[in-house]
Amino acid sequence: MGSVGGYFVVGLPFSFLKVIMAESETKISLRVYPHAARSEVVGFTDGVWQVRVAAPPVKGKANKELIAFLGKVLGIGKGTLTIIKGHTGRSKVIAIDGLSREDVVKRLSSKQATRPFSFSKNASR
Repeated sequence: MGSVGGYFVVGLPFSFLKVIMAESETKISLRVYPHAARSEVVGFTDGVWQVRVAAPPVKGKANKELIAFLGKVLGIGKGTLTIIKGHTGRSKVIAIDGLSREDVVKRLSSKQATRPFSFSKNASR
């Protein structure tokens, strides 16, 4: 008998559990713009969510703010969000446990900023 995610499991092979757990996970691609005036979802382009984050990209502060912000927007706990790729870059892949892709899209879309999304090509950030 072993413990998986806080639940005790008897008689099920671990590979079976990995498949079940993977099916409840949704992955999204993000382009993160740190050091913004406020954290907000600003759009969706070419399969990538555009997100501004108020924290600076220093010592993981932007990643921590991103996870907290997404948790708030999606209405889920921070522990259900994981950065899979892009820990040190602006392009990231986030795993969301317990929400379907449709739920994620619906919740992120409802929180998009109403002002237009644009960054100057000459911006120093």
